[in-house]
Amino acid sequence: MPAVSVIVPCYNEQATVGLLLQALYQQTFDRSAMEVIIADGLSTDQTRAVIENFKQTHSDLMVRIVDNPKRTIPSGLNAALRAARGEWIVRLDAHSMPYPDYIERCLTALKQGLGDNVGGVWDIQPGGVGWIARSIAVAAAHPIAVGDTRYRLGGKAQAVDTVPFGAYRKSLIEQVGAYNEHLLTNEDYEFNVRIRRAGGIVWFDPSIRCIYYARAGWRDLLRQYWRYGFWKGKMIRRYPSSLRWRQLLPPLFVMALLALGLLSIWFPIFRALLAGMLIVYASILVAAGLQKGIQKRDPALIPGLPLAISTMHLSWGCAFLWSLFGNHKQP
Repeated sequence: MPAVSVIVPCYNEQATVGLLLQALYQQTFDRSAMEVIIADGLSTDQTRAVIENFKQTHSDLMVRIVDNPKRTIPSGLNAALRAARGEWIVRLDAHSMPYPDYIERCLTALKQGLGDNVGGVWDIQPGGVGWIARSIAVAAAHPIAVGDTRYRLGGKAQAVDTVPFGAYRKSLIEQVGAYNEHLLTNEDYEFNVRIRRAGGIVWFDPSIRCIYYARAGWRDLLRQYWRYGFWKGKMIRRYPSSLRWRQLLPPLFVMALLALGLLSIWFPIFRALLAGMLIVYASILVAAGLQKGIQKRDPALIPGLPLAISTMHLSWGCAFLWSLFGNHKQP
């Protein structure tokens, strides 16, 4: 019987699922005491073939596939949980590559009683080649884009609102319930809200590290942050007290743009205010691009970082407002 069950939701991830499996195979934790359960949403690419090929060449690591016909992340996680036999659950993603000591460090923190759900830092890497992918990866770990999110920025070990993925004792599911299948994104955050409401601790440990591949292009980035904003709005309607200051800034910025834009049609003073706000905003982003471009010796970040951050802000903010102030379905 395995001690640890690694659960992974997956759909059309032929490019990265093999990297994840290789990273799990190289864990310092005893692989004979570990199982990997991949909840596949009936992938239409070569994802399953990649997994089967890995199984054939790495038979000493137990890898199982379960079907996820709903093709959502929370339904996949719950399908994998139902199949899991381990006492401990480590939730990962097909876009991730845990460091070799990832599972070992997660279990150490859990056994020391530091938290009920523990996680660490994302080491965010480009999801493709070229200046756009590099810019998106840098933006995804920049405080102007993500606020004070510890798992993107790092910091000291501490109790936090949420962690990426997370590791916990399987019995925790009996206390707080499984993943909410009505939320197609933000399921981890909502899961952690329930843990904290039940008196549990969500623990961030910066020594727990995982490579995460960011989106490779503007369209994928826009869709990702629209999805994040839309489902965050849905979650806030259910848990208003979970709203944090960093989550308010993008929708407030969008509202200010809309209000000033409308008022400027009739009142010249508001045109000046709108122009001033846009100049300040653009200046901040360009300064960030210059700083990162010089730091990383990558001139493409000078235009690329402002474009990526503004895409994240506007997409997230618009989707949040769309979700919060109407009974809309996600477009």
